Amino acid sequence: MGTLAWIAVVVFVTAYVLIATEKINRVAVALGGAAVMLAVGATDAEHAFFSEEAGIDWNVVFLLLGMMLIVGVLKRTGLFEYVAIWAAKKARGRPFPIMVILIVVTGVVSAALDNVTTVLLVAPVTLLVCDRLGVPPIPFLIAEVLASNIGGTATLVGDPPNIIIASRSGLSFNAFLSVLAPFVLVVLVVLVLLCRFMFRQAFRYDAERAAQVMALRERDAIREPRLVVLSLSVLAVVLAAFTLHTVLGLEPSVVALLGGLLLLALSRLDPAEVARDVEWPTLIFFAGLFVMVGGLVATGVIDELARAATDAVGDRMWPATMLLLWASAGLSAIVDNIPYVATMSPIVAEMVDAAGGNDHAQVLWWALALGADLGGNATAVGASANVVVLGIAERAGHKITFWGFTKYGLIVTVISVALAVPYLWLRFFVG
Repeated sequence: MGTLAWIAVVVFVTAYVLIATEKINRVAVALGGAAVMLAVGATDAEHAFFSEEAGIDWNVVFLLLGMMLIVGVLKRTGLFEYVAIWAAKKARGRPFPIMVILIVVTGVVSAALDNVTTVLLVAPVTLLVCDRLGVPPIPFLIAEVLASNIGGTATLVGDPPNIIIASRSGLSFNAFLSVLAPFVLVVLVVLVLLCRFMFRQAFRYDAERAAQVMALRERDAIREPRLVVLSLSVLAVVLAAFTLHTVLGLEPSVVALLGGLLLLALSRLDPAEVARDVEWPTLIFFAGLFVMVGGLVATGVIDELARAATDAVGDRMWPATMLLLWASAGLSAIVDNIPYVATMSPIVAEMVDAAGGNDHAQVLWWALALGADLGGNATAVGASANVVVLGIAERAGHKITFWGFTKYGLIVTVISVALAVPYLWLRFFVG
């Protein structure tokens, strides 16, 4: 690696340490790191603002902005309170059953939508449920973001890295469903069991608060029935357009932004008031993070690491599969898994072709998908959904620290990736 590449590594590692230690606000660190990358020439305006491989992923930014606008309107209808009361009553006010409901709902919905959209919809409900029952919301928020990354692994559209892998590999929606969905169901069950152990101190049952919740009527929570119908109609159209985006020729980001702006116009709400609910610091943090990672991509650091791994395993399929799985999990814990997969996918394509390009060689794609998607759970910045939930929690007055998230995410990641080892062996190497 050249001098510039080493400078980019030092800048990224320094920024990452500052984010992890939280000595400086993470948005300021991300913007500062991006500015240094630009100042030293590790990246430039062309790469930072216009490159798909080494710049800000505007599709992610505008997808988030559009969905945040929709959620901002939905918050004013009372629908979140309705769902919160319904979930609490179904669980009879008991915290652990409520967490199980939230994990299952988040995991299943994340397979149909992308995981970021799911946590944007579920997190406000979680905050309301916990407030009603007087329990700390942080364990519930962490549990559902872990569930969203696991559930999103199941389908082609559930996690952005899967979309990138599908476009490079030619694997179909049904292929993702048949290979990954059965494994994801097992991991979700394991997550529920782990949460019962990891967050056991959060499950304080308050009989008085539970009785108050059981006495509530869900329908009384709805403040704007017309706006509920309008919001859900626009959301349904947006979700349908997500699944048909290849037919329509519209990127999910365009669909989300059009849906958000349309709903804002039809709602007759004050746009400035709704805009205040947008997680602007989260969007700015993403932009800075993308520029920093883009500096590593543009200077060839990530490419160098990937090629070294490829040279180390050659054409030995099982070692190659294991290296891809664990290296992807480890690197996706450090850098956002979207730019990582964008960098690795052409290299995996070469490895698959070198191995004959047959069904057996496709295991490398599944190792990449499982490692990147599940590895995103390991740290607070490993996946887009993690960053979004941390932003929502902080705005609600419940700060989740980097290590407060990571100490749980790391346990879940190691166990879920370890479970992928026998699964890939039995599925692709036995018989």
